[in-house]
Amino acid sequence: MPHLLRRWLAVPLWQRVVGALLAGVALGLLWPAGATGIAVLGELFVRLIRMLVVPVVFVSLSAGVAALGDPKRLGSVGGRTVALFAFTTLCAVAIGMALGLLVQPGAGAAIGSATDFALGTPVSVHDQLVGIVPLNIVAALMDGDMLAIIFFAVLLGCGIVLAGDEGRPLAAVLESAGRVLFRLVGVVMELTPFGVLALIANAVAANGVAVFANIALLALCVAAGVLAQIVAVHLPLLRLVARRGLVRFFRDAADALVVAFSTASSAATLPVALRIAVEDMRLLPAVAGTVLPVGASIGKDGTAMYVGLLAVFSLQALGYQPDLLTLLLVLGTGALAAFGTAPIPSASLFMLAAVLSAVGVPGEQTALVVGFVLPFDRLLDMTRTVASANANLTVTACVARLDAG
Repeated sequence: MPHLLRRWLAVPLWQRVVGALLAGVALGLLWPAGATGIAVLGELFVRLIRMLVVPVVFVSLSAGVAALGDPKRLGSVGGRTVALFAFTTLCAVAIGMALGLLVQPGAGAAIGSATDFALGTPVSVHDQLVGIVPLNIVAALMDGDMLAIIFFAVLLGCGIVLAGDEGRPLAAVLESAGRVLFRLVGVVMELTPFGVLALIANAVAANGVAVFANIALLALCVAAGVLAQIVAVHLPLLRLVARRGLVRFFRDAADALVVAFSTASSAATLPVALRIAVEDMRLLPAVAGTVLPVGASIGKDGTAMYVGLLAVFSLQALGYQPDLLTLLLVLGTGALAAFGTAPIPSASLFMLAAVLSAVGVPGEQTALVVGFVLPFDRLLDMTRTVASANANLTVTACVARLDAG
């Protein structure tokens, strides 16, 4: 048994997921009753993910803000870094939302038992803004009130920075908690093939191969979103701000983009990106060593685009036509959620609940959407991580140019 387990773990996760996906399709088509029998595995897998949503959002955001506030990493470089990443992140969310509204990949999606739902009495802008500040953070954590959790997490990170040396022990605790949580996420991700097998088998058994129509549209939107983000946002920054040749930049960045695609992880791409920035792009080590690690934490253009796209996809799949206020909430919450996403595969799915809860989508409905998309998320994640890796190198080149005057 240990030998079999070692051989199983030696196979790259994405290969195991693809194998499970194909097996799930075959099972759903050839033996629908068997697919129903293993449905509990998919339900347990989705519940594991939902279990980690609140702690991952809270700890990653708090620790991320606290790390940004390290006095050694503040100043002009830190300010420009955060400003540029905020700009690219907002653009990415807007691009994802625009593609979702234009292509409508979620319209008619068969997400199992999901039905149309009402968001209840419309909430005024005043009440939305006031509700961001929680009366009781413990209650907000228990209720999964994501806007309140995000607000308090950012505020806590700022408090740690302002406390200086006295805040460092708490920052260390949050950093340690983040590492533990990401290890737990890693454990859950190792269970992905089994969850994928059950989820896709049931989806195919219930809906046939028609289930792939919406996923194909979603995949096309992800690819188009990555391309649009690079062309419409990154290229102008490289030419107008960084003043770098595009052909040379992408030739130098190729290794980092390949690693990003194969690992679907910004964190795993960081060592390669640092080497490229210093040795190939000839950027100052002090700038590269400051901006790129920050980018691995908050430079999530691909995730931001995907969160905006997936939020619109979810609303369409659940039969709701978003109004202007809803779209603005998705834009703002999506940008904040992307900033706090862990630099690991499929982490953006943990943040979807933060965006959907802001517009009133119940947790059980969000779980249905996650269960529908999750079997395919690894393949989508590989694509969108390319945009995040490219954003990190783009912003680094821009900050280096601005810092040099």
